[in-house]
Amino acid sequence: MKKLAAIFTAVVMLTSPFVVNASPQQDLKDFRAFFKNKFPATPMNDFINGVYSIHKASREQWEAFEEFPSYEIYVDKGEALFNDTKFKNGKGFKDCFPKGQQGIKGTYPYFSAKSGKVVTLEGDINKCITSNGSEKWGWKKGKMAYLSAYLAYQTRGQTINVNTPKGEAAVAAYNRGKAHFYAKRGQLNMSCADCHYYYSGNKIRADILSPALGHVSHFPVYRNKWAKKSGDGMGTLHRRYGGCNKQVRARPFKAQSAEYSALEYFHTYMSNGLKWNGPGQRK
Repeated sequence: MKKLAAIFTAVVMLTSPFVVNASPQQDLKDFRAFFKNKFPATPMNDFINGVYSIHKASREQWEAFEEFPSYEIYVDKGEALFNDTKFKNGKGFKDCFPKGQQGIKGTYPYFSAKSGKVVTLEGDINKCITSNGSEKWGWKKGKMAYLSAYLAYQTRGQTINVNTPKGEAAVAAYNRGKAHFYAKRGQLNMSCADCHYYYSGNKIRADILSPALGHVSHFPVYRNKWAKKSGDGMGTLHRRYGGCNKQVRARPFKAQSAEYSALEYFHTYMSNGLKWNGPGQRK
């Protein structure tokens, strides 16, 4: 592992595209071009299928899972939460998200000039709950993941289209997420980009590293690993961010922290033009 980390470090020093002053539009153009050149046989929109877009044997296993996907039961649970939940004041999620059944995940994340923060779907779900007098949910799994899975399912097929950051504060949030993606951290001194940009398509132990392009499209996600460990395989994007930090032996940030919200902002913008495809199923 130490040898692999050293290789990663050398590659980053020689080829890093991280330029603070580059515009988001240029970042997106370069990001897409990198993966198009690295995986020329993969159609651009197939990157929404993660590692299954670049590895034939893994894709065959995944397609078998997709015949009876494990996330279906959680989509149903999320639908029941959306339709049947009543807050202390008698209102429900339909009052907060009147277009929820038409697919609203595509409107997130975005930068709110009013609050000066990145707004995520999960953030607005808890805002809906607390503003109507009820206790907020946990951020990473359980009801939050189930409702997010239902709202993601309703958004399938729509195009990812995060607005270009405008204004000093929005650009700062975007650059914070960008910096997180490329920054080394943890005892293994590795970044998100090491695994999912530079070394995507290669093996680390028995796993093939997925391309970062299209990553966000299939979240929330059902992971077999989570189901075996805790019995609850459904999780949000920020649950996965925390797990990635732990894998490189770094202390994770809190779910829905400014750090992870900024990372989600950058990460989603880098998949603009692809299709939403959530929820997904992964190893």
